[in-house]
Amino acid sequence: MNSKISQSYTMAGMFTLSLRLVVGWTYFSAFWRRLILANKLDPETAGYIGEKFNHFLPNALGIKPIILHLVENPDALWWAMVSFTIIEGIVGLLIMLGFFTRLMSIGVFGLAMGILLGSGWIGTTCLDEWQIGVLGIATGFTLFLTGSGRYSLDYYMQNKAFAITKKGMFSWLGSGEISLSTKVLSKLTLVGALGILFLTLFTNQYFHGGVWGTLHNKSVKPIVEISNANIKNGVLNFEVFRVEGVDVYGSFLIGIEVLDFENTSILSFLGAELSQFTPEMIENVYVAKVKPGAHSLIIPLGARAELNIKNDRFKSLKHTNYTVKLTDISGITWEQNIVLK
Repeated sequence: MNSKISQSYTMAGMFTLSLRLVVGWTYFSAFWRRLILANKLDPETAGYIGEKFNHFLPNALGIKPIILHLVENPDALWWAMVSFTIIEGIVGLLIMLGFFTRLMSIGVFGLAMGILLGSGWIGTTCLDEWQIGVLGIATGFTLFLTGSGRYSLDYYMQNKAFAITKKGMFSWLGSGEISLSTKVLSKLTLVGALGILFLTLFTNQYFHGGVWGTLHNKSVKPIVEISNANIKNGVLNFEVFRVEGVDVYGSFLIGIEVLDFENTSILSFLGAELSQFTPEMIENVYVAKVKPGAHSLIIPLGARAELNIKNDRFKSLKHTNYTVKLTDISGITWEQNIVLK
């Protein structure tokens, strides 16, 4: 009977070979891209992975405090990105090789969960990050149940009767028969599958409204939140925080305008002037930075900064209500009231 069960596990592991190879490359390729094809772990170069991580911040689910702590502390963020990249490389490579498959499947599950919770809301066309996350979680769970079959280092080690494979824990860390009864294993499979389905439906609804109600996609149109707007001593101060929109390029701000209570423009700065903003005028908070571009002020997804605009005309303003208005190149505008006392 045991030989039949062992054969069943071997066959199941063999049937999931394509899953193992594809999901393994998915994670190993992240390591390969960041260190071999390009250096994306250098904070001083374009494409730094820490900035991508910063993009997750506005709408992450459950892990926002962790992301916030890291993007506020660049050194800790760098170590986290290096560690994450190394873990992805190890997990991906060992899953492809079928070495300690069940332990690595837990790594796949954990990495996919991080992707889902952090960036499941990002995706301009096909809800890209959400799909990667939920499929990775399902794959990790499946590979834990099956282990790896004939085409794996686990299988080779078992056939060669290495000492480690004779220990009871190897079946839980590597491959082979799980020491659970069929009844318990059936319940584990059902509960796990239903739990993952629930997580899939919940996050699909939470991030995208994909189960009922109105569909929404936070990666299509940019949204910039304005806060703490005030005018003091001839200086306009306000904070911008971009919380939605495409993650691969910034919101291009082509206008900052101050309006009076009659909606008349008092002072305005167009794209050419915004492109000349100096570092002293922009106090960035996170790794993703608001910065001047060729013809506008660029606000990346997840970036938060305080803007300080000095102009003598602000000194002569009456004590009344004003509005600061931002204009994106797409024509979208954002406003916040200012009470000048």
